[in-house]
Amino acid sequence: MTDTAIDLSKTIPQRCVIIVDAALPVGKAANAAAVIALTIGQRHPELVGPALVDADGCAHPGLIPIGIAVLAASRDELTNIRAKGVEIGCDVVDFPVQGQETTDYQAFSDAVRKVATIDLGYLGVALIGEKKPISRIVANIGLLK
Repeated sequence: MTDTAIDLSKTIPQRCVIIVDAALPVGKAANAAAVIALTIGQRHPELVGPALVDADGCAHPGLIPIGIAVLAASRDELTNIRAKGVEIGCDVVDFPVQGQETTDYQAFSDAVRKVATIDLGYLGVALIGEKKPISRIVANIGLLK
């Protein structure tokens, strides 16, 4: 079990935040947030609300009812945020920098395999879990602009 693997069945998360590297250009920041969000949806399908039905009866896919704040921090701060998330026991989804250095997933996997956890840098990190502990971690972090 890795340090980010937790029992996802314990509780329904109350807070979900994605923090991306503030130095990324807008397209790469959007990519990092999207990649992380897809993994959040896979790991936490209970976060997807019921279908939204419009006045014509047309159903639209359900969205996350608790929202997802997308924040920005420095790469060093991302490493600290990830560590604090692991420490409090929330679910942590991280996106190592190697992910935007190739379009080949196997090459991405091979590159990450060569780096110790303590030495990894991150383009983004998500924290999913209880509201208060996560809010304390991200209290002074601004929105992605």
